[in-house]
Amino acid sequence: MSRPSVVIVSPALADANNGNWRTARRWQQFLADDYQVRILQAWPDAVAAGDGVMIALHARRSATAIAAWAQAHPARGLAVVLTGTDLYQDLAVDAAAQRSLELAQRLVVLQECGVQDLPAPHRAKAQVIYQSTPAQPAAGKPDDRIDAVVVGHLRQVKAPETVFAAARLLRPDEGITITHIGNADAEPTLGAAAAATARDCPHYTWAGALPHEQALERIRRAHVLLHPSLLEGGAHVILEAACQGTPVLASRVPGNVGMLGADYAGYFEAGDAAGLAALLRACRAGQGAQDPAAGLLARLQAQCSLRTPLFAPQRERAALLALVNELRAPPERP
Repeated sequence: MSRPSVVIVSPALADANNGNWRTARRWQQFLADDYQVRILQAWPDAVAAGDGVMIALHARRSATAIAAWAQAHPARGLAVVLTGTDLYQDLAVDAAAQRSLELAQRLVVLQECGVQDLPAPHRAKAQVIYQSTPAQPAAGKPDDRIDAVVVGHLRQVKAPETVFAAARLLRPDEGITITHIGNADAEPTLGAAAAATARDCPHYTWAGALPHEQALERIRRAHVLLHPSLLEGGAHVILEAACQGTPVLASRVPGNVGMLGADYAGYFEAGDAAGLAALLRACRAGQGAQDPAAGLLARLQAQCSLRTPLFAPQRERAALLALVNELRAPPERP
């Protein structure tokens, strides 16, 4: 007997190696024991007639597939996952993204602030599914400097210029290094700015794109991850850092607060390079204190460790299976 079919519509596939693709691929793996799962950029295709459930990532970029599904299968088996720019940018202005919310039976957000950031009429059909990664033991780290890492392709929405400016505010002799991982293919001017920062600031390195496993190892061996985005749906790199024992310095935007908690001590205001530099200096100062365990870095590590149970793979898989089972149920009669 063939397994029931689930189609995951993702605006990005493997060649993009971005958050949407990694979410789609991980969910495919979580569902594989119980369902036949295909990942597509566009729907329908030649075998679409067999699909029983659609999970569409991104309300605007997957809007065409969402509308096609709703026309073919009215009120059946459709979940829309709001992954970032759709939640915090598109919904205010884009009719296609707004229509995706209306057509979905269920809405999924990736962090706890996301439900309240939805338009009020749609909140009742929304749920939070935190993304996940396996926890790893923390790596040993030097105590004579702070090594910070930034992981993300260089795009305006990721605010790499905040990192460039913070690097220029730090002196090379302060014992703080920054390694920036990610390509600038989409916005070459940001690549030029990164190269100029590396040329002028010996404590800043632009490493370009790295394979995912190498980037994870850099995160694991860093003292802090820097995440300065202007907006986020629920950044996977934040939970990767937390689950590898590396705390985060993050911009205070809803997508980051929903991942790390409202009382987290490692926020700076979006675009505030001076605030980011001050937090890095505070982390460094704690290393030289009489009681480093009382310093900011230790506090951030403790706060992140309290969040890691939210990012457990078994928790994400259980929530995803429950979602698909709900979507497969026959629609209620009016």
